[in-house]
Amino acid sequence: MTRALPRTNFNSSKLSRVLAELGLAAEAPGAAIAERLGSWLSAADAMRLYAAHNAGGGASGGALPAALAAEGERLRSALTQAIEKSCTPGAGGTRLKLPLPDPATPSEVTADYEPYRRFHLAHQREMETAIAPLRNRARAALAQSAPALAKLAALDAALGDILAGREARLLATVPALLEKRFAQLRDEHRQARADAQQADDPAAWLQPGGWLARFCTEMRAALLAELDLRLQPVTGLIEAFSNEVSRQS
Repeated sequence: MTRALPRTNFNSSKLSRVLAELGLAAEAPGAAIAERLGSWLSAADAMRLYAAHNAGGGASGGALPAALAAEGERLRSALTQAIEKSCTPGAGGTRLKLPLPDPATPSEVTADYEPYRRFHLAHQREMETAIAPLRNRARAALAQSAPALAKLAALDAALGDILAGREARLLATVPALLEKRFAQLRDEHRQARADAQQADDPAAWLQPGGWLARFCTEMRAALLAELDLRLQPVTGLIEAFSNEVSRQS
């Protein structure tokens, strides 16, 4: 059966690889999941997991796996398009707007990371708000299905609550890591302009090859990788549901 555990570490994830490629984090080999959980969970947490593991089975009925899978794909597509469009200068048609440099403002003020931090955090909130209801519906469907799936739903709910704080703290570090990349690209650009004795032009930063255009491409990659990370638990639940239904048919 497919396991659906909430992600609590960047190791071996697409997000880890993206950050490592940007030189912002190292891909460390992950320890066994049991060892990691042993250091993260308190005695009360362990008792809650034990109770979830021994929970009774559910009744038949509830949502169909195909409907949940279709909803999951629609959600992934919508969030992916929102990220891709909003991180593309001039794309338009998005609720979250990419911060654009103001040519009328001094470059020292315009080249500030804070608007991009707020932009990234807004995407994180949007992902969290959109994914949580689907995960709850998937748990509810599994809870009304076979006993093994009901147990999986109970374990996912328990672990989701127990590890939510750790996951939130880890994901909150991503905008801070990207700030380092922003500063690196900005400083390299400024040094190149100084070496060439050329005046800076904020209007060119988002042009192809511009330092800010490059940063926006990298921020988009990080956001898409984070989306993949956040969707893994609910995707696992839906796949487990589908596999069990296929096995019984």
